[in-house]
Amino acid sequence: MNLSAMFHFIRNFAALFAVFALASCGSSPSGPIGPSPDGVDLRGSTIGGDFTLTSSKGAEVSWSDFGGQYRLVYFGFAYCPDVCPTDVARLSQGLSEFEKKHPELGAKVQPIFITIDPDRDDQPTVATFIDNFHPRLIGLTGSPDAIKQTAEKFSVTATKGAVNANGSYDIEHTAFTYLFDPQGAPLGIIPTDKGPVGVAAELEQWVR
Repeated sequence: MNLSAMFHFIRNFAALFAVFALASCGSSPSGPIGPSPDGVDLRGSTIGGDFTLTSSKGAEVSWSDFGGQYRLVYFGFAYCPDVCPTDVARLSQGLSEFEKKHPELGAKVQPIFITIDPDRDDQPTVATFIDNFHPRLIGLTGSPDAIKQTAEKFSVTATKGAVNANGSYDIEHTAFTYLFDPQGAPLGIIPTDKGPVGVAAELEQWVR
């Protein structure tokens, strides 16, 4: 699937899940903080850590720049034919639904996309990719060494497949959406496989 076709798929996918929009209100989540039965508790783990990468706008971005914000982090690549655009669409739509229900809390959640394919995902490519998703989604790229070191800190593995005659290739990689607290400590894994409604419901469990 080429980039143009992929982005057409993304837009249709996002529109499809818009029908699951939650009612807007100003109430706050209640109950104990922790994962739902569909989520995974990462509290106490060592996932995450400081990095300095480059945004799609060319600015240097470090993990510490997001201090005070919850962080939704996904590692993937712009040329991914299905999994990455599906996951990022779901986390974006789910965050949007959470924002509708809890505007003040939703504003505290920063979505972040980090490429694991720096050879192809330069700044313009990442910019084009993230433009199809949440308006506050930040896309990050960097040198192969910087990306490798960052992926290792976040327990993300990536294996490049065989290069085709036209120069294209696939990458098998860890496809989790991580949630971190305002201090940068890991909280849990967001179940994007449950769709936007599942993402929004999981954020209700954690964000206060």
